[in-house]
This record gives sequence, C-alpha cells and structure tokens, in this order.
Amino acid sequence: MGGHLAVDAGGVLAGLVLVAALVFVVMAVRRWLFVRGGGAVECSLRTLPAEGAGPESAPGVWRLGIGRYRGDELHWHRVFGFRRRPRQVIHRRGLVVSNRRTPGPDEADGLLPDVSVIEVRDGTRVMELAMGAAALTGFLAWLEAAPPGFPVEVHPPE
Repeated sequence: MGGHLAVDAGGVLAGLVLVAALVFVVMAVRRWLFVRGGGAVECSLRTLPAEGAGPESAPGVWRLGIGRYRGDELHWHRVFGFRRRPRQVIHRRGLVVSNRRTPGPDEADGLLPDVSVIEVRDGTRVMELAMGAAALTGFLAWLEAAPPGFPVEVHPPE
C-alpha cells in the first residue's frame, strides 16, 4: 500500500510540473507572437482614481505588460495572461501626457529597472505607464507623429 501511494504522489508531482511547463510555453509563444509583428514595447500600467474621487480611492497596482502600437491606438496586454484582446486601449486622439517622474521607492520593486513613469489621460481615464528610456522615446514619437487635427498634448516636466 505504501508503494502505491509513493507512485501516485510522484505521478501527481510530474503532472503538476508538466502543467507548469505547458503554461510557461504558452505564455512564451504568446509573447513571441506579440513582439514578432513589431511595434511592441514592455511597459507596466496602473490606473489612477478619477479627479474628484475621495481619499479612499487608491491607485491600482502595477501590472507588467506589453504595449503594441496599432495605428492610432496603443493596445496594452498583460504579460501573465491568456487573453488575445488587449486589457486597455489607449487612443492617441485627445491623449494628454500630464506628468513624468521616476518611480518612488515603494513602487520600484514592482517595476522593471530604470523606468520612467508618465501619467496619461485618455478621455475620463487616468493611468500611469512605466517604460524604459527607449520605449518612452518611441511612445512620445508616436504621439508627435499624429496626423494633423489630432489634439495631443504633452506637458513636459518642469
């Protein structure tokens, strides 16, 4: 009886390792599919409470993701997820970049190293994006490359 229990536990452990490896492979392939088409950058995102929200409204948590430029939209996908559709879509038309800062000490552990944080407003939504220098330069170039008549505001830090 003891021998069967050891075999069963070993089989369960092997099954768990196989499932974990399969999940890792699926996420790696998903990431590769996002990045291979070009126009993709690593960026973390968190939502902020709307203006006028009470003091009990706290900023959301940072989520690691991949931003992918699609014409006049930035599609943001979580790195650790299975959805093909983006979690957030940021529209270039009417986008306002209102602040740029370095992450605070309490935020740095949840972000990639050497990132800058920018606050963006897309209509009524307010969110922060954390990007490395190259990704931030690309994001700002994408904003500035908007067709004539697109109201895009970038307020540089003072």
